[in-house]
Amino acid sequence: MRIRIVDAFTDRPFAGNPAGVLLLDAFPDDDRLQKVALEVNHAETAFAHRLPEGGDADWALRWFTPATEVAMCGHATLATAHVLHTTGAHEGRVRFATRSGVLVASPGEDGSITLDFPTAPLTPVDPPAGVTEALGAEPRAVLDTGPDLGDLLVEVADEKTVRGLTPDHKALAAHSERGIIATARAEDPARGYDYVSRCFFPNVGIDEDPVTGSAHTALAPYWSERLGRQDLTGLQASPRSGRVRTQLRGERTLLSGRAVTVIEGELLA
Repeated sequence: MRIRIVDAFTDRPFAGNPAGVLLLDAFPDDDRLQKVALEVNHAETAFAHRLPEGGDADWALRWFTPATEVAMCGHATLATAHVLHTTGAHEGRVRFATRSGVLVASPGEDGSITLDFPTAPLTPVDPPAGVTEALGAEPRAVLDTGPDLGDLLVEVADEKTVRGLTPDHKALAAHSERGIIATARAEDPARGYDYVSRCFFPNVGIDEDPVTGSAHTALAPYWSERLGRQDLTGLQASPRSGRVRTQLRGERTLLSGRAVTVIEGELLA
């Protein structure tokens, strides 16, 4: 069984968000999948197997953190598409059957991959009691991102505030199903990005996720409305950092980025 570690939403190794990727003949039992994800110990490990021809999807895809299975993951989907294309296992557009429906990944001529994901529904809510203290910053706006993500989207004062956050992860866990997306407008758009974010997901075993594709299905509609443009670039300002190009298309959001395979080996257990 081949296992690969792929850095997603980056064009260079040791940046972006690493994901484990395993291409299988079929899914083993859930306990084995969870044990492999814990052993890999990255934010997500993706497991995929080919589906019969003629259906609505080409590959079945599941994602596990070290602690649990999740309903949606952008960077591990990008990493899986990258592995399929670079190994010759699949050519062109690939359709994944997932817990979030059929998700499509399309390769670009420039080497990037574009994911077609559902746009997160945003509902303004009052800041929960204690969230300011847990996050370490005063919210300007708080929005629920719907059941697929299970996050709170929190706008704070500025980019400097986002970069300087040192949240109480245990306290944050009480305020959403998955975690908190903290964001602000870019201080200087001339640097090549329109907004910044950081993502904290203590409820699924990830204190801070390096680059979160799924979060951008909420960030894209939020900032597109405020900036008056459908096509934007977000910078996730984690220590590893990475950029996600977003295109808001109504009920769908397109997420584009690159990926780099950094490790390839054999799972012996």
